[in-house]
Amino acid sequence: MPTLATRPSVTPPNDHILTAQEALEPLFLKIEEEAEVRMIAAAIRAGWSAEDAVAAIDELRRNELLPGSNQ
Repeated sequence: MPTLATRPSVTPPNDHILTAQEALEPLFLKIEEEAEVRMIAAAIRAGWSAEDAVAAIDELRRNELLPGSNQ
């Protein structure tokens, strides 16, 4: 007699242990770090100092965060 396979249960959204933000945050931070390392490496290959590259990245971030700066 064949046995019925049991279906794995799906946890309802309200019963999740982590929020989506908590689950994705480590991946987001890793990707952000990798992007910064790549930008600094590209700037150094173009002849910039690491300090100038970091300052330029910081300036880009500040401009991105300012209200009305994306227009």
